[in-house]
Amino acid sequence: MLDIDEMSSKEIHELLHQVGYGHLGCVHEGKPYVMPMYYYLEEEDIYLFTTVGMKTHDIDANPEICLQVEEIHGPLHWRSVIVNGRASRLTEHSDIDRAMHLIKERNTTLSPAINRTWIDSEGRSEAIAIYRIHESEISGRTTDGVSSQQEPI
Repeated sequence: MLDIDEMSSKEIHELLHQVGYGHLGCVHEGKPYVMPMYYYLEEEDIYLFTTVGMKTHDIDANPEICLQVEEIHGPLHWRSVIVNGRASRLTEHSDIDRAMHLIKERNTTLSPAINRTWIDSEGRSEAIAIYRIHESEISGRTTDGVSSQQEPI
């Protein structure tokens, strides 16, 4: 049996800094809903950048979220972190400006999109929303392909 170990707080934060994307879980119409999501980490703060739509409606209706981040090198070598928390939409201009600076710094490909009005395929304007995750619980697991259990002969 493969040994699965708890990650230290330092290992968890190193993985979160390194990866930058994961799967965001929230509630949509009373059911669990998971979607891929980039996130931006600054010290202990995790930020989500998205456009207003179903995701923001669901988060605003029920801000309890789960972010899962993983690094997989194979079935025997992986690391995974789960952050459970509460998402709050940034509304103060100083907080939004600080988060936008961080987001542009980490993902330069977003700069042109951030600086224009987004129009969807039906001609509707898409506004930008930024959330900060206030973590309530964070955990991580890892395995390095080693088993401490003696295999049966």
